[in-house]
Amino acid sequence: MALARHGATANGGVNRQALSAEEIAAWHEVIAWGREATLVPFTDPAGNLFLCAEGADRSAAPVLTGSHLDSQPTGGKFDGVYGVLAGIEALQAIRDAGLTLQRSVEVVAWMNEEGSRFAPGMMGSAAFAGALPLANFLNVRDADGISVRQALAGLHDEFADMPSRPLRRRLAAYVEAHIEQGPILEREGYQVGVVTGIQGKRTFRVSVKGMEAHAGTEPQGERRDALLAAVRMIHALDEAMRECGGDDVKFTVGRLVVTPNAPSVVPSGAVFSIDLRHVDSALLTSLGNRIPSICAAHAGECDVDVVELTTAMSLHFPERMTRLIRDTASALGIPSLDIFSAAGHDARFLHSVCPSGMIFVPCKAGISHNPQESVKPEDLAAGARVLTDVLVALANDSHPGRV
Repeated sequence: MALARHGATANGGVNRQALSAEEIAAWHEVIAWGREATLVPFTDPAGNLFLCAEGADRSAAPVLTGSHLDSQPTGGKFDGVYGVLAGIEALQAIRDAGLTLQRSVEVVAWMNEEGSRFAPGMMGSAAFAGALPLANFLNVRDADGISVRQALAGLHDEFADMPSRPLRRRLAAYVEAHIEQGPILEREGYQVGVVTGIQGKRTFRVSVKGMEAHAGTEPQGERRDALLAAVRMIHALDEAMRECGGDDVKFTVGRLVVTPNAPSVVPSGAVFSIDLRHVDSALLTSLGNRIPSICAAHAGECDVDVVELTTAMSLHFPERMTRLIRDTASALGIPSLDIFSAAGHDARFLHSVCPSGMIFVPCKAGISHNPQESVKPEDLAAGARVLTDVLVALANDSHPGRV
């Protein structure tokens, strides 16, 4: 509730965009809470925030946990934030219990998970894991023309005294706690979800170029109306995705920018986003590969350019990690359910560099990316208890990948 003050909206939600003044204020608060728990803060070139509980063996690869602090423009109080704060709470509980950790444990807040201000999302975790070079993101600009490079410089200037460590550091394991953002756990009556994997996702940017003209004088048959061409494309794409995959295919056009966006001018430009998801990687590949040809077929007299921003096939977390989370919940007497994540998370990129896993807790009616996002305190606590014991097990195992 305290963190939700940073970027609070009038309807009870949160608008805390990546690398914004609101997120910088959230950093200050989280760092202060971390220091109260004797955690040491540092950052990296990608603008990720880390809070470290140092272990007895400083040479051993650390265990990492966390999520993100940025939100959608119409976000809620718990998405991402829960994973960061649960990590701090876990390390504070471990300290208060007087336990010794052999490996260091770090809480992380990844930069730009949501991708609402700068596209694509998950920039911080992708750069950290080496999935994409940080340089690929630096020239990306937000709606006001501010680049990631400029926003990162502002963040680093604000925390100029904070140590910075390199990207691509060795890790022993990664565990991310998160709200489910779906209705299954609440409907089935479980406090904890053992996440077995993450649904595949491909994102695209489609740019349609036409020509400006006077709305009252340009003949209808001679117009190069970029907006009407974009509408034809979106309709055709929606029909094609439904025809091939039915309700299991998730096709979303969440952003449409029109130029010059004037009532009496034929639009000369339209840029729209595509978010395409499916659990079957082969079908996701096939559907995504059809997008350029469908757009070209409905461009009419306009030009169209389709750029794929991200490609991430479905993944399955290591069985040893899901077993550890499942067994830990059982030992604590907390009911758990194996569940596949329909939403994307930073754990996707960590999965490629170390044994990774996720812990879900239920949210009311599955509502997320919405000011009505709500979670019961007892469910948050249950997930944090599981996370705490999992972190202790990983930090004190000489071979955490074999747990």
